[in-house]
Amino acid sequence: MFKAEIKSLSEINHIATRFIQAHPADRIFAFYGGMGAGKTTFIKALCEEMQVLDYVTSPTFSLINEYKTENNSTIFHFDFYRIKNITEAYDIGYEDYFYSGDYCFIEWPELIEPLLPPITVKVFIREVENGKRIIETL
Repeated sequence: MFKAEIKSLSEINHIATRFIQAHPADRIFAFYGGMGAGKTTFIKALCEEMQVLDYVTSPTFSLINEYKTENNSTIFHFDFYRIKNITEAYDIGYEDYFYSGDYCFIEWPELIEPLLPPITVKVFIREVENGKRIIETL
């Protein structure tokens, strides 16, 4: 279990490093939080700390982005906000990604919850007073 408070954006990379260290063997992460909670921002920080070579953006319209790291690892970044039904996850071949052994960062997992593997780490991000964020895993 991991829990941290991000008081400002200047702390986000430090928290991302701690998050990665807290989950050395985990590869599938489902990010829960409302619109504007900071899911994409935190995923960008994770990717930066994991030495992603590509430009990290939200895959809101493409559903999935693929990033390569300096050591040639692959990270898949999903955003299911715009899917109309779970069939669209089947259409992109979600199983190939989720069971690849590569990192998978999933935004809006509520929309595909039945498809998440049991080993998925659920990450909750919530905004508290003064723009601070709490990041917590279960």
